[in-house]
Amino acid sequence: MTAADALRDAARRLAHVPDPMRDARTLLAHAAGLDRSALHRIDTVEGDLAARFAALLDRRAAGEPLARILGTRAFWKHEFRITPDVLDPRADTEALVARALDLPWQSVLDLGTGSGCILLSLLSERPGATGVGTDISDAALKVAKINAQTLGIEADFAISDWFSDVAGRFDLIVSNPPYIAADEMPDLSPEVADHDPHLALSPGSDGLSAYRAIAAGARNHLTQGGHLMVEVGWTQARAVAALFRAAGLADVVVHPDLAARDRVVCAKAGAITV
Repeated sequence: MTAADALRDAARRLAHVPDPMRDARTLLAHAAGLDRSALHRIDTVEGDLAARFAALLDRRAAGEPLARILGTRAFWKHEFRITPDVLDPRADTEALVARALDLPWQSVLDLGTGSGCILLSLLSERPGATGVGTDISDAALKVAKINAQTLGIEADFAISDWFSDVAGRFDLIVSNPPYIAADEMPDLSPEVADHDPHLALSPGSDGLSAYRAIAAGARNHLTQGGHLMVEVGWTQARAVAALFRAAGLADVVVHPDLAARDRVVCAKAGAITV
């Protein structure tokens, strides 16, 4: 079968996805071990290549996200390796990175780092800065370390349940914690619910427990005038802002994402008392 015919057949099979031909071309390139820009080098899809392509199409047709099949996700300015142990980064989270880069800082702590996409994106833009990424999952930290090594970015990583094993103070603390409430989980799309680790999606209950823990510990780990910045679900900004104010944090501000939905809550540490 010619490559053009194989792609047309694949796009028809993937008619239920948002961009069938894009996905078909991406999967054929992946099956052939090529960049998508090099698809013109494929004349026919036969034998082992046809079998690999069919297997990838089976996975995509069954609802597996394209990034999960490829094992990588483009985020900010880099490609990050992802596995079933980490959250698939979303474009919404880039709003947090953009806002954080508007702030003055030279040290950053990323709580619940997952693939490391937030921490490593920030450090890549701030030469000379230092960063620590923590996670409760050792498997997730292994992925973050691989991404750091692949990108050539220096960072430290440690197992910690929020601040439980964190020492020192930081100019900036960031986090995209699990925030989906228990009663919202059944409403998630299958691409999310069936493929993202539930530990990274929901803390259970009302979805705010991670923010309570972060708010409670932030002042003890921020430098004077340091900033705390977290991603939130678009209906949670008011509740998270209230938690931050109640914890003694100042200058609490809510920022939108590109879709104009509340997405990032930022706060500032006041004077440090010893």
